[in-house]
Amino acid sequence: MQEDRFNQNFFQFLQASPTPFHAVSFMAAKLRDVGFQQLFETDAWQLAPGNSYFIIRDNGALAAFTLASTNIQDQGFRLMGSHTDSPALQIKPLAGKTSHSFFQLGVEVYGGPLLTTWFDRELSIAGRVVCTTTEGALLTLLIDFQRPVAIIPSLAIHFDREANKGHAINKQNELIPILSQITEDDSLNLSSILAEQIRKEHSDKQVEAIVSFDLFCYDCQPPSFLGIGNEFITASRLDNLLSCFVGFSAMIETLKDTNADNNRLLICNNHEEIGSLTAAGAKGSFLHSMLGRIMPDPVTRDRTLRGSFFISMDNAHGVHPNFSDKSEPEHSPLLNHGPVIKSNANQSYATTSISGAIYKTIATEAGVATQDFVMRSDMACGSTIGPHTSSLLGIPTIDIGAPTLAMHSIREMTGSHDPFLLSKTIDRFLTRERLPQCKG
Repeated sequence: MQEDRFNQNFFQFLQASPTPFHAVSFMAAKLRDVGFQQLFETDAWQLAPGNSYFIIRDNGALAAFTLASTNIQDQGFRLMGSHTDSPALQIKPLAGKTSHSFFQLGVEVYGGPLLTTWFDRELSIAGRVVCTTTEGALLTLLIDFQRPVAIIPSLAIHFDREANKGHAINKQNELIPILSQITEDDSLNLSSILAEQIRKEHSDKQVEAIVSFDLFCYDCQPPSFLGIGNEFITASRLDNLLSCFVGFSAMIETLKDTNADNNRLLICNNHEEIGSLTAAGAKGSFLHSMLGRIMPDPVTRDRTLRGSFFISMDNAHGVHPNFSDKSEPEHSPLLNHGPVIKSNANQSYATTSISGAIYKTIATEAGVATQDFVMRSDMACGSTIGPHTSSLLGIPTIDIGAPTLAMHSIREMTGSHDPFLLSKTIDRFLTRERLPQCKG
């Protein structure tokens, strides 16, 4: 696939995925279209060599795998991982409130967003709603307003002359989106708003009442190219839908490669931004349980995993030209210069010298340069799903990602070549006859 087409498809995915639930729904549809069979964790599985499958957990996490046509246990697995969630504002269960004629929604902060970027944005609402049907059954539906319906206006500088010198945002009082304006005769409430949206999107469903929901505000502005030469991409949720897209696209593309007769697996966990300690998170049982069902015999499974390799994909920090002192001088990744290998002495990233060498070998064969990142010694770094997965399964692991600016802003930025460069290394990883071996 050419880079232009790849980026077009990536933009389509971003636009269709305002929440983890929508991202999983999109990926599942694409996988289903090319022959992946959906499995359910409550069913018995009948797996066949050479076939492809996917599983969804809690609507927000997805795993997909293709089995080798022969000698499944002797080949090891080529695994990739990423996460579907991004920092956001999540709507509270009893969210509706009225203040000075405005109808507003109470929100909680999900993860660690750069809060200043959420002000004065055209926000929409999307997520998962659980309803009862006219027959008394529970039904889960996805909704997306797909248009600006809310905003958090800034306070005019006339009321805070020191605003540009720094202002600590009060999450309880100042992050309350305005949804509408009402009069004394209005009886507007969130349930009625959601019910109307469900009727628009799911007119074929016999919904009786809304029981609960997981809804998020998101920025309506679509992804776009930026720069005189379209050198950059700016969009919401690049962290980490970029990696999800690279992973599931590679799973689809390698189906067409007759030489790629091996075990391949992608896992897109939810809840990485809040610590991963959930049923759908990397600290949960999703991957471990699935591998146990693919290879029921524990000794065989352990042998197979020892010969496996895991690539944890999560966006990396590029050097910011206005704040270059925040980067470690010799490890300052540039946009459009190749995937970033992330390392940390305290193993907040799972990269080792061996896993790094293996990935660099693969990238070189793909014609892609790599970059190295470590955080400054006087600053703490973040983490990824890599260390969790590596420690749980004992699989050699590397942490990599596309270089990014403004990470956790409502609008992030990467190079327009970076998604495709990352995908080229993943395609090579999945199609190489044998993975590089490190002797000694």
